[in-house]
Amino acid sequence: MSLKLEPNSEQIKTEKLYTQMGLSDEEFALVESILGRTPNYTETGLFSVMWSEHCSYKNSKPVLKKFPVSGERVLQGPGEGAGIVDIGDNQAVVFKIESHNHPSAIEPYQGAATGVGGIIRDVFSMGARPIALLNSLRFGELASPKVKYLFEEVVAGIAGYGNCIGIPTVGGEVQFDASYEGNPLVNAMCVGLIDHDDIQKGLAAGAGNSVMYVGASTGRDGIHGATFASEELTDESEKDRPAVQVGDPFMEKLLLEACLELVKCDALVGIQDMGAAGLTSSSAEMASKAGMGIEMNLDEVPQRESGMTPYEMMLSESQERMLVVVKKGREDEVKEIFDRWGLLSKVVGKVTEDKTLRLLHKGEVVAEVPVDALAEDAPVYHQPSKVPAYYLENQEKEAVVPEVTNYKEMLLTLLSQPTIASKEWVFDQYDYMVRTNTVVAPGSDAAVVRVRGTNKALAMTTDCNSRYIYLDPLEGGKIAVAEAARNIVCSGGEPLAITDCLNFGSPEKPEIFWQLEKATDGMSEACSILSTPVIGGNVSLYNETNGGAVYPTPVVGMVGLVHETEHITTQVFKEEGDLVYVIGETKEEFGGSELQKVIDGTYSGKAPSIDMEVEAKRQKQLLSAIQNGLVASAHDVSEGGLSVAAAESLIGTGLGAMLTTSGNKTAALFSETQSRFLVSVKRANKEKFEQLVDATLIGEVTAEPVLTIVNEENENVLQATVEELTSAWKGAIPCLVKSKA
Repeated sequence: MSLKLEPNSEQIKTEKLYTQMGLSDEEFALVESILGRTPNYTETGLFSVMWSEHCSYKNSKPVLKKFPVSGERVLQGPGEGAGIVDIGDNQAVVFKIESHNHPSAIEPYQGAATGVGGIIRDVFSMGARPIALLNSLRFGELASPKVKYLFEEVVAGIAGYGNCIGIPTVGGEVQFDASYEGNPLVNAMCVGLIDHDDIQKGLAAGAGNSVMYVGASTGRDGIHGATFASEELTDESEKDRPAVQVGDPFMEKLLLEACLELVKCDALVGIQDMGAAGLTSSSAEMASKAGMGIEMNLDEVPQRESGMTPYEMMLSESQERMLVVVKKGREDEVKEIFDRWGLLSKVVGKVTEDKTLRLLHKGEVVAEVPVDALAEDAPVYHQPSKVPAYYLENQEKEAVVPEVTNYKEMLLTLLSQPTIASKEWVFDQYDYMVRTNTVVAPGSDAAVVRVRGTNKALAMTTDCNSRYIYLDPLEGGKIAVAEAARNIVCSGGEPLAITDCLNFGSPEKPEIFWQLEKATDGMSEACSILSTPVIGGNVSLYNETNGGAVYPTPVVGMVGLVHETEHITTQVFKEEGDLVYVIGETKEEFGGSELQKVIDGTYSGKAPSIDMEVEAKRQKQLLSAIQNGLVASAHDVSEGGLSVAAAESLIGTGLGAMLTTSGNKTAALFSETQSRFLVSVKRANKEKFEQLVDATLIGEVTAEPVLTIVNEENENVLQATVEELTSAWKGAIPCLVKSKA
């Protein structure tokens, strides 16, 4: 396409072509008033991507402001490629989670793969070496052929990229629910390590300094990807397939090493990933943050396709590219590094003082826009909020204890539910041991990765029960943060901070915006009480298919510090004779539970309640006991309740357990009451443990591999061999994936 074929300013305005790019009439009028004229085609494109929800957070900024974002350990909060938290000894952990939902719905393999590639670049653009990957995935029910296809391809895409680049994929979560049928959620998280001295920012500072383009060349893939991510999916979305980028993990590996070498070179001024909105966002944001401008000659941009227009070059989201600002006169040093790694590097522009993004092409100025207008001045919408009718109806419902007649059968059924069942089929495709620092592999409460050269480790997890959030966004938001922290504590870690990925439907629907408001209120309260500030993340709205929204799914990625590697704890029981305790009492709470889904096929009533002060107290007690060497195993009681937690603590051990429960049998076994842990303790540590932790002794680990649960009258409630439990738990997902239904 030649430049002459692009519509002129008058056509853009009179034919309202800007609406096809995602700008409203009011937004286009605002652009005109900022520029004092009607924008041309390229300029309209710049505003349309930078003012999309994906880049500007124009609908979510009001709720994001509520998050606690600072703390004594926080070195970098939201606003850069990734957040940074101090872990002592001049070291810090860098982490971030982001979504790649819409691309994964259209082209699941590449959508998931490039989601992984993008989050890795966010971390190494800060100067950190990535050490681990995690993910959080949501799909429709595994019965449908389309869902099976999306599930298999997304997992293959994540594995393909992570395994090739040589970064272990150590943890994550997968849940299945009908609300995600047409709109899967694919959230990728990366964790890196950095020395304080190497921390980089995405700044285009110093007038006259050179702007260099490094990495892969620019093609037409991913054009308008940010806008595509900011609108709901419809039957027409298949036509947006070209908006999905294609990743090259081998190129990214080279880029990673070259950039980490560049970080050690004092010629570097600033560095930023060309992620969503590509060259547009990286140039405008770097200049705006530094209070400067950038002038770029697009003739110098490495292009892999002929005849690319300024519009296409600026909006392309081709992968494996970075924008760097280099001290004037030092460009050859940077070029030498990238030459050595076999990568392109080209001076494409310079830093200016006029706070303007000026683009030249074939000797002409093709765009001239204030950088702050792109990066900072997007309109902010305070969307109307309305309490949904379904929420009010559910709050009025009396709590009901579902009727269960055969407890063993129900436990085996629950263990075979895809959301609870073993995810081995998934993580066996990931290389989680590469680099040999993985101490706790996928499958326990949290993954644990050693900090090489020290006696420390990092625990990491992703969590979110969207059913609770659907029923009660406020309580559900608290629970998402609390469960992540419980998983960190169960692994022997002190929770440090969170990164979040807020996956919701359209914010323009008042009931959806209410969900977003209340969920972030709950998350904010939990983060404040648990001292886990939000150091960054991503908002993914418009997750709807043909008008139906996914369940509200604010995924929490959390990292914790294991101060001494001997504190590392896993969920499985260790030895015959160890005592089994429950921390926390059980209530009759089944709203949003797995048991409710199995029996009713839907979710209703109230979500489990949570008292964050009680949660914090129990976490502190358990972590103290673990750090004092008094705990053999620890497991968060979550989906499926105590019986499922007990089964998961036995599978793979060759051991059994004899447990005694009290009260209503169904509640004792299957309630999903919050703030509970299942813990095993050596007999020799009984007194010390009981002095430190408020816990109830419910049984012991046995040599015979059988789970036996009795009531207070010693009547048998449930008895199942560990072999039966294992078969139900391990076989479910492979069986569903292979079935031709």
